[in-house]
Amino acid sequence: MRSNGLSVMVFYKVICVAALLTLLTQVSHSQLSVCGQAPLNTKIVGGQVASSGSWPWQVSLQTSGSHFCGGSLINDQWVLTAAHCFQSISAKTVTAYLGLQTQSGRNPNSVSRSLIKAIIHPNYNPTTNNNDMCLLQLSSTVSFNSYIRPICLAASGSTFFNGTDSWVTGWGTLSSGATSISENLMEVEIPVVGNRQCNCNYGVGSITSNMLCAGLSAGGKDSCQGDSGGPMVSKQNGRWIQSGVVSFGNGCAEPNFPGIYARVSQYQSWINSVITSNQPGFITFTSPGTDGDLSVTCPGLPPPPVACGQAPMNTRILGGNSTTAGTWPWMASLQVNGSHVCGGTLVAVDFVLSNANCFLSSPVPSQWTVVLGRLKQNGSNPNEVRLNVTNITLSNLTGPNVAVLHLASMPPLSNYIQPICLDNGQTFTLGSTCWAAGWSSGRGGVEEVLQEFQTTVVDCGNTSTSNSICTGFISLDEGDSGGPMICKVGSAWFQAAVLTTSSSNSTSQTRGSDVSVFVKLSVYDKFLLGVLGTFLSPTSSGDTTTAANTGEIPAHPYFFFLHLLASIICLHFLL
Repeated sequence: MRSNGLSVMVFYKVICVAALLTLLTQVSHSQLSVCGQAPLNTKIVGGQVASSGSWPWQVSLQTSGSHFCGGSLINDQWVLTAAHCFQSISAKTVTAYLGLQTQSGRNPNSVSRSLIKAIIHPNYNPTTNNNDMCLLQLSSTVSFNSYIRPICLAASGSTFFNGTDSWVTGWGTLSSGATSISENLMEVEIPVVGNRQCNCNYGVGSITSNMLCAGLSAGGKDSCQGDSGGPMVSKQNGRWIQSGVVSFGNGCAEPNFPGIYARVSQYQSWINSVITSNQPGFITFTSPGTDGDLSVTCPGLPPPPVACGQAPMNTRILGGNSTTAGTWPWMASLQVNGSHVCGGTLVAVDFVLSNANCFLSSPVPSQWTVVLGRLKQNGSNPNEVRLNVTNITLSNLTGPNVAVLHLASMPPLSNYIQPICLDNGQTFTLGSTCWAAGWSSGRGGVEEVLQEFQTTVVDCGNTSTSNSICTGFISLDEGDSGGPMICKVGSAWFQAAVLTTSSSNSTSQTRGSDVSVFVKLSVYDKFLLGVLGTFLSPTSSGDTTTAANTGEIPAHPYFFFLHLLASIICLHFLL
């Protein structure tokens, strides 16, 4: 009996070791070491026959010996394609070809696999083409070589700004309406077209956040029939990353009608919920520069969603003195006759907040100009925008007051111009690091570079009220008035107070020599809401990256818990 018990114990140990290895495999990122690499790809320009091995993740899906759709290899046993490719075709009738170069003739590097199953995204809508995603499981794994390799996938949060260089590959027809596909694998280089522009082209509402557009406004380059399901890829740091899956379009290569692709970055959770072992390699693709699509407008298109408190160029952990371009992208220089008078902050797409004291002697809007994106008061500022003021509204409270300036037009938002979040009841805990920022004559050298002052939230002592926030003492000069006290909460920057240097009716005063006391910005919430209409959120109101809106199917919340529990039980047997 003991020998049998030992055998059972050995059996359990083997099972447990296997389970632990499975768990470790499921949370690994092994594909990242191999995905997105194409040793034989040296392409610089497109619109031509692809050379052998250029796109080693390309898959040809065939039924009865005929190609009908493309796909991309994402690990050694799974292929990503479009849902519409499998609306009326059974996976059992399909063969996937990898390493294929031509549809006829010799293909020495090609291998084929039948399919076990095709998993169409559960929220796929064939009427709107939304969530046009499908995963195919191959009958057996494939070995990687120079001609067969997986592609990296764009991770959640990836950005593909208008103009992002992209490549699309496939054996589709070479013109709209053609009856025969291309014999050779073709490649074409096209730029991303922003979703706002694409909605204007196709009709507002037809392009969702789950889609990505690409093509030339003049037409002439595009994917076409037979390319469906194939990959659109972009290169970043030597790796190719798949941004889209060929989905649909108005004809092929028509002027002002770019091709439409399923946006891969919206489906990371769903893909990982289906492929639970040896998961694909996801990499965040980040577009450089600014998003030019935000300035696109057309009839019926709502204003672009705007998030507050985002500063892509800010890496502050410890404060300094002089800043660099984009450090505090909400900073505004309020000027009269071209000279800086006060600071301010962009708090909405066309409103700037400042101190009411700045306008006591000059309350006429036409006398004022607001400069955004400025770093230096003297010198070159290539990122700045100068805007007129149409209205100045002062709060009318007992004690200190603030001012809101309405701009004549909306500035183009960029890494250098962004709105800050307003203190709408935020808690700035004791010990939190905060910053003040401003321009003042005599500081920042000859060019008078924007200055920052690091401080810490402290106890206000006897002066403490629900309307106060206290920090370590900050010495402010005249030009700093109207600027912000800035604190970070989570991943967003919030304005906690408006700075002033006036000795009377002020928002800041000193207690002794070590503490500065400010009136919390939340005191003015009712006034600000009345002028602005609403407060911006750190997550844009038009954000569609949640699972409910993107068609994402999050991994089951108990998935890792169950594996952890199994691991604990296994350890009991192993020890």
